[in-house]
Parts: sequence; structure tokens; C-alpha cells
Amino acid sequence: MAHKFEIYKDKAGEFRVRFKYNTEVMFSTEGYKTKASAQNAIDSIKKNGPDAPVEDNSAG
Repeated sequence: MAHKFEIYKDKAGEFRVRFKYNTEVMFSTEGYKTKASAQNAIDSIKKNGPDAPVEDNSAG
């Protein structure tokens, strides 16, 4: 499977989520105190992501 979410612990001991395409990290989240909170972030991205608008704040 080329796309996947990964839950991992950072050096501070917090749980984070990263989304990978093959071996490339496309994005990662803030740190969460619990694994359940990290899973909730994944669920929210899956539920709300497809309809999220794109906001272009780049200049020009």
C-alpha cells in the first residue's frame, strides 16, 4: 500500500501522526498526550479532509 498513516512516539514521549506516500512523509501532526487522541486526528482527517477547501495564502 503506497499511502498510510503512522502513529509514532516522538522524543518528548508524545504521540504523533504522519501521513506517508511510499517512504516520503507528506505531513505530520502536532504531539498528542494519548494514542487515542492521535487516532482521533486520523479519523478527523479521513472524515473531513475530502471536502476541506484549499486556502492559498501564497503571495502572487
